[in-house]
Amino acid sequence: MIWYELKVTYLIATFYRFVSLPDPTTLREDLLAAFGESDLRGTMLIADEGVNGTIAGTPSTIDHLLSVLAEKVGLEREEVKFSVSKERPFNRLKFRVKAEIIAFRKAEVNPMQSGTYVQPQEWNELIADAEVLLLDTRNRYETDLGSFAGATEPGIETFSDFVTYVRENLDPAKHCKVAMFCTGGIRCEKASAFMLQEGFGEVYHLKGGILKYLEEVPEQASKWRGSCYVFDRRTAVGHADYER
Repeated sequence: MIWYELKVTYLIATFYRFVSLPDPTTLREDLLAAFGESDLRGTMLIADEGVNGTIAGTPSTIDHLLSVLAEKVGLEREEVKFSVSKERPFNRLKFRVKAEIIAFRKAEVNPMQSGTYVQPQEWNELIADAEVLLLDTRNRYETDLGSFAGATEPGIETFSDFVTYVRENLDPAKHCKVAMFCTGGIRCEKASAFMLQEGFGEVYHLKGGILKYLEEVPEQASKWRGSCYVFDRRTAVGHADYER
């Protein structure tokens, strides 16, 4: 694992995976038994539809966690977004069983039937297409800090409001190609499934979200502008946080 070569205090792993889990409570108990006394900190949500978490710890403990998640839910290493911190970004470790790993209260959506993934290295080419509507699925306080150049920002206060925004402002007949993004990929993946259900023809979403883009696309080639809001003590990150 390349992160072992770095002298860091905390390695932060951000991940999600939509997968059918027959017994989320048992998975929570297994993870608590394995990591409850470890140096891991952060939160992981577990639901019938999969897992979603941002977890920090020493590189060796994060490596162990990812091995366990690969075995139990099929999470692959390339799906994980990594960053580093000199300070502990979370105080506690929490594994929580929820109804959804990302709330989408105003519409029923099958996240297993989502749009087309676009790798970070292919994102710039896609959004350069004049026929593509580039759509930020994040909340207003996040988009205020930064976004991709030319992106449409819905100005929503919660992710659930995205349903109303789409139904009131977008038209499947007019917006034939839509490219969506969010922080780590989970919101735009679920939102892409919703838009397909609403009749939008070509729906794409950035695999791994902004964080994976910042990690893999060099700053000199980047179409990202500003900072990306994150849900820990760092508050926001940019390309500089992923320099090796």
